Amino acid sequence: MQKPFIAVLIPALNEEKSIGKVIADLPREWVDEVIVCDNNSTDRTAVVARELGAMVLHQPLPGYGNACLKGIDYLQKKPQQPDIVVFIDGDYSDFPAELPLLVQPIIVEQMDLVIGSRELGAREKGSMTPVQIFGNWLATTLIRWIYGYRFTDLGPFRAVRWEKLMEMHMCDRNYGWTVELQIKAAKMKMKTAEVAVSYRPRIGVSKVSGTLKGSFWAGYKILLLIFRNMVG
Repeated sequence: MQKPFIAVLIPALNEEKSIGKVIADLPREWVDEVIVCDNNSTDRTAVVARELGAMVLHQPLPGYGNACLKGIDYLQKKPQQPDIVVFIDGDYSDFPAELPLLVQPIIVEQMDLVIGSRELGAREKGSMTPVQIFGNWLATTLIRWIYGYRFTDLGPFRAVRWEKLMEMHMCDRNYGWTVELQIKAAKMKMKTAEVAVSYRPRIGVSKVSGTLKGSFWAGYKILLLIFRNMVG
């Protein structure tokens, strides 16, 4: 079996202390390109990433989704586009070395989307707030009721087949990116799977769950996307 071309896309905002660890721990025998989408950081995130060989893209527009869209736009313009794209956060809460767990179901079982589930895996104490845990449960329960797809997590560590990602026409620019990906996969009847992944407390303060405002708007946007996509 020919090895697929795998690109890793890392949205990052002020992750100077962690981005190097994420890049260094990626299993390079599996990864062909590492892309850091710097979401207008004010620290040395871009410098650290570039020193470790990553392609660094600058996205001045705020928002997790905007960073992801910047990376996708870059990949679309390349002469050779990837077979698989892996998304992982730049805060070192996920374990980059577990990347093979996510891509193997795509390679071996022809899955279209694989979610790294923190609910199924080993989650260290304090790595997720009670609000995050409840929000994940509520969102995945609603997706199951409305769309008939069973997920246990909206985890940011995920792998998707490139051609399927292109069919989704992703558009959310901030908090709703992860749930939009899963809703569209369900609506388009794609083959999805979850694998258990490990999770630890992130380095630094979360831009979403670390503040009351961020948690509120993330929850609002996720619920809005779930119900809005019931039509259309």
